[in-house]
Amino acid sequence: MSDTARTNPLRDPQDRRLPRIAGPCVLVIFGVTGDLSRKKLMPAVYDLANRGLLPPGFGLVGFARRDWADQDFAKVVHDAVKQYARTPFREEVWQQLLEGIRFVPGEFGDDAAFETLKETVQTLDEERGTGGNHAFYLSIPPGYFDDVVGQLRKHGLADQRQGQWSRVIIEKPFGHDLDSARELNRVVSDVFPPESVFRIDHYLGKETVQNMMAVRFANQMFEPLWNNNYISHVQITMAEDIGIGGRAGYYDGIGAARDVIQNHLLQLMALTAMEEPNSFEASQLRVEKQKVLSAARTPKDLAAHTARGQYLAGWQGGQKVVGFLEEEGIKHDSRTETYAAVRVDIDNRRWAGVPFYLRTAKRMPRRVTEIALNFKRAPHLPFTDTEELGTNALVMRIQPDEGVTMRFGAKVPGTQMEIREVSMDFGYGGAFTESSPEAYERLILDVLLGDPPLFPQHEEVELSWQLLDPVLDFWADQPGQPEGYLSGTWGPKSADEMLARDGFAWRRP
Repeated sequence: MSDTARTNPLRDPQDRRLPRIAGPCVLVIFGVTGDLSRKKLMPAVYDLANRGLLPPGFGLVGFARRDWADQDFAKVVHDAVKQYARTPFREEVWQQLLEGIRFVPGEFGDDAAFETLKETVQTLDEERGTGGNHAFYLSIPPGYFDDVVGQLRKHGLADQRQGQWSRVIIEKPFGHDLDSARELNRVVSDVFPPESVFRIDHYLGKETVQNMMAVRFANQMFEPLWNNNYISHVQITMAEDIGIGGRAGYYDGIGAARDVIQNHLLQLMALTAMEEPNSFEASQLRVEKQKVLSAARTPKDLAAHTARGQYLAGWQGGQKVVGFLEEEGIKHDSRTETYAAVRVDIDNRRWAGVPFYLRTAKRMPRRVTEIALNFKRAPHLPFTDTEELGTNALVMRIQPDEGVTMRFGAKVPGTQMEIREVSMDFGYGGAFTESSPEAYERLILDVLLGDPPLFPQHEEVELSWQLLDPVLDFWADQPGQPEGYLSGTWGPKSADEMLARDGFAWRRP
């Protein structure tokens, strides 16, 4: 029997009208004082409760180096919810959540603190009826994973008992190269079985990412064109209009490629390129994504098919902003890239000859994440009075203007046969009355249900590092710093030259 059925015995799994509601459980958050917890995790927990997707028997435990009592932590949660929650604040929902909120102060190496944590969750099991079901969210740097999971094992919190479950949730980055990723997997898998490890990639929880699979596999009009017979190239972009902000300590030495391409963009590429799974169960999705990542490779000439850059001082949103090297906490000779672009080829029958271009950057003209399938040009245009047309494109807009755009040629009204490019748009905001849940709502609920289709397993993580490691090694051997680009522009000149060599140009969303 699945965990979903066990935690919801009255729910018919075939009845799609009913929401999936988590069973009784405790969520423990390590690193609860960080921005991720305050801005995303706590509001997501409240939003789930507000939508009726958490049971009355639910507990939320914070663990951090703070001299707080339960009510101090509850105040932190309350303030975070009021400021960042997606759904309206309702006092009755908050009061129900408040009854299960606890806090444990301590260091990760403190045995006494973990004994207190064990006593706290056992008390919640008795008082709130949480049944010994515990999820541990490691919202902490990977360097502390070994300490925390070791303590969980030492104090019996990771034990898998009959009729109960214990799960661990890991935030990226999943290592900084292949060797560290394998070591990280060893540390976690020594304590938790694979089915109890959930690696969070919040992009995979976005409605628009899941909609991409629906658009492709639920509509006969797209699938016949989704191959190298019709598509010339694919561009996957995650552009941010902000700088590094206060993240210098994390970002310097990590860079754009490790931070975004290794996880988010390669996962989006795998979902875009995969074959149709037999079902959308986790095991079937993993098989198809792994096939794509196993067939993927970076070109041998990395100088011609990759680009990296650092943002310089410039204008962003009407304001003067400093360059990356002038940011507080960044070394004046830092070689960390804030712009990264990589060509990836997929050696299989469907995609042979179709380059996938992955790019991510900070200080771009606007914030946008999209997947653009660009089609081959028509072999012949019998129109004499028309300008050179661009290519047809199908664009999946992941954020912030979630939807789908189709770009094609249409006749301009008038007597002449003049063709002009037009767009046909589908927007989530205009098509559906209900708003999309935040990615962390979906992902936290999936963890509590034991439903893992949107979580990459360690095989996918390692295949992604195998792809990216040669690029990072090549960049590390290059003299000097990455090429500069003005803040508020679309990146360094070398990135445009990279696509021009293949006869293409970057989209300007």
